[in-house]
Amino acid sequence: MKHVVTIRLDDELERMLAKLCRRSKRKRSEVVRDALRRQLALLMFEQLRQKTMPFAEARGYLTDEDVFKAVS
Repeated sequence: MKHVVTIRLDDELERMLAKLCRRSKRKRSEVVRDALRRQLALLMFEQLRQKTMPFAEARGYLTDEDVFKAVS
């Protein structure tokens, strides 16, 4: 099932969207759906990261570099 969402864009955001759509030859709704999908994934990642940070810190993983060293 598909749903419709209405959003308001300021002039600059509208120009940026229109320019991107012309250059990429994609429809506005496709670009907006993709941007929303990416933004929601980032927000979900950040929420999960915040939940797991206390456990990681308790085990000595204080930075991204610490994690990278452990998995490399």
